[in-house]
Amino acid sequence: MGDLERLPVGIVGASGYGGVQLVRLLMDHPGVEVVYLGGESSAGKPFAEIYPHLAHRVDLTIEPIDLDKIASRCQAVFLSLPNGLAHTMAPTLVSKGVKVLDLSADYRFRNLETYKAWYGGERNDQETSELAVYGLPELYRDRIAEAQLVGCPGCYVTTSLLALAPLLKQGLIVPESAIIDAKSGTSGAGRTPKTNLLLAEADNSLAPYGVTHHRHTPEIEQICTELAGHEVMVQFTPHLIPMVRGLLATVYATPRDPGLVREVMVTIYTAFYRNSPFIRVLPSGVYPQTKWACGTNLCYIGIEVDPRTDKVIVMSVTDNLIKGQAGQAIQCLNLMMGWNEILGLPQLSFYP
Repeated sequence: MGDLERLPVGIVGASGYGGVQLVRLLMDHPGVEVVYLGGESSAGKPFAEIYPHLAHRVDLTIEPIDLDKIASRCQAVFLSLPNGLAHTMAPTLVSKGVKVLDLSADYRFRNLETYKAWYGGERNDQETSELAVYGLPELYRDRIAEAQLVGCPGCYVTTSLLALAPLLKQGLIVPESAIIDAKSGTSGAGRTPKTNLLLAEADNSLAPYGVTHHRHTPEIEQICTELAGHEVMVQFTPHLIPMVRGLLATVYATPRDPGLVREVMVTIYTAFYRNSPFIRVLPSGVYPQTKWACGTNLCYIGIEVDPRTDKVIVMSVTDNLIKGQAGQAIQCLNLMMGWNEILGLPQLSFYP
């Protein structure tokens, strides 16, 4: 791709962790040129003032959010904002022909009433919401390719659904038996200062939160219900773990067939993800570690069957900021543009 073919893109919410990951990845993407960085509290600041380590590559200033300006300069825009803001911007951008990739929860739900029940606030964008496609490429690749608006799932949901999808789609488990035990690095909580994320609070400690009522639960259940073909409820418990990057989701479920063995499961998963370049199904007896995915858009999946307890155990790891956030959004953009899915996305980890 020559420079003349580069797609002009913008990022709204460029100063957060999701935004800086987008900047880092897009600066090395051969198909795009970042022409606009937008923000509210950081407007007027050079991006290099917020992230000095990128000054040698990024010579842009954070601009006030101006939807007309974005539409005139960008053909695609990433909305890397807190929940509840994207839906005030997306209808205008979509109406002006801009491709929109939302990294918040605003466009992840088929039913706006579900969104309002869990996230609150009023919504007046039903028409725009109906255009949104769920941004998990491994499940909805063809729909994403045709979309103008994509609601990209976050790290917990992505990592958990990639573990669960083959089990539900192939009818391998009793759906209601699924339990998700997930652990995320602190960067998943964003850059806004919070007491529980201080080093003195989070270090040497492992803490569950949102038990029985985490906002990601209805989102996971929505996709599980689609995959299973009937309503599904899951038990989901997230934990904060004292590291910066990485997410591990361990899924426990009861198989329909008590004679199911690990090797068969590995074969089924390998076939299910045969056209998914970022999924690595591990050989029998190999279990994934978060460090393997660090800095990449990969998801490593390990599988075990315990005949003693009659349980299937699936372990899934990602980098929560890349496959769990910015990288997945870029993967969706690649599909929307008809480009190779892997374009500009890392597949080799920061290791050790």
